[in-house]
Amino acid sequence: MSESPAAGDLRNPDLLGVYCNDHLAAATGGIELVGRMLGRHRGSPFEARLEELLGELREERAALRQSMAALGIPVRQYKQVASWIGEKLARAKLNGHLISRSPLSDLVEFEFIATAVLAKRAGFETLRVVATVEPRLEEPLLERLIAQADKQHQWLADARREVAAGVFGGSPGPADAAADS
Repeated sequence: MSESPAAGDLRNPDLLGVYCNDHLAAATGGIELVGRMLGRHRGSPFEARLEELLGELREERAALRQSMAALGIPVRQYKQVASWIGEKLARAKLNGHLISRSPLSDLVEFEFIATAVLAKRAGFETLRVVATVEPRLEEPLLERLIAQADKQHQWLADARREVAAGVFGGSPGPADAAADS
């Protein structure tokens, strides 16, 4: 077992830069996806929560940029552009319908964003670990963002089950333990 670094002893700052830029790129893709989902679900029971989620995702991306700036980590714009393009290309995937939008698309989008929220949460947890040796990171902010991700995932898991029941039939029922992890 290796020793923990002492306070102020940040290891591998270059790798942290790659890590943060990857999470920032994913945040950009997530914002694009939720924006598209919001357009699709205007007037539905999902609209208000998607609006709230979109605002929170934008705030989280700004908080990540703020953390990166505090650490002197430059934003790699090419990763932002690649994520934006990737989200646009994902719209062209085969989903059983060549021209029109498939009902399966709604389910896949809710599944994807629910999974992405868990990955984002893990990123904030990692930064919280880094905050124990890097005082320029705001640990209370990271704690709040982790709790916010938990709330987002709970709602998305419920919404995903509702969409699945709408597409395939059945009752959405309560989330199982795996959906809460």
